[in-house]
Amino acid sequence: MLSIARQFFNKNPLIANSIVYGSLYVGAEFSQQYINKKILAPTKEKIDMPTLGRYAVMGTFCYSPTLYTWYKWLDGTFPGSTHKIVVKKLLLDQFVLTPFLLTMFYIGMSLMEQKDDLLLELKQKFIPTFQTSCLFWLPAQTVNFLFISPKLRVIYVGSCAFAWVNILCWFKRQAVQEKPQEN
Repeated sequence: MLSIARQFFNKNPLIANSIVYGSLYVGAEFSQQYINKKILAPTKEKIDMPTLGRYAVMGTFCYSPTLYTWYKWLDGTFPGSTHKIVVKKLLLDQFVLTPFLLTMFYIGMSLMEQKDDLLLELKQKFIPTFQTSCLFWLPAQTVNFLFISPKLRVIYVGSCAFAWVNILCWFKRQAVQEKPQEN
């Protein structure tokens, strides 16, 4: 079974990474909902399947191809794992890719949720989410760039993303202050 999976990854790396990353992404949202709706809630609630669907779209079709392409470019442009190279990769990953991913997340989710103001949540949550991402991703990506094979980067990041998406789900669930009505 392991050799079949390895062969599939070698022949179809984008598809394989998308399946694994998307599954971990949805799994993180499912775990959040399960804890909040089945364990912590005073009355048990149903799992919100449309929200799981939105996370599936975001993780499988938006994030996975972006990460796959990004790490392929990053490793091709900056091969190796010397401290100087790792610092370059960390800075580019955190300060170029992460703002793009957070923007894609908040706008993409608002679009799928059919919100009137697609930018409202992004404007209110981007900075605290980005600050938290620095605390989480800089150490995680240090491990990634020092010790993880380039072929396994998206899978490693997907595993870390399981924890990160739980944090992101928490930010997403925070109330948004609606814009005051103009007279």
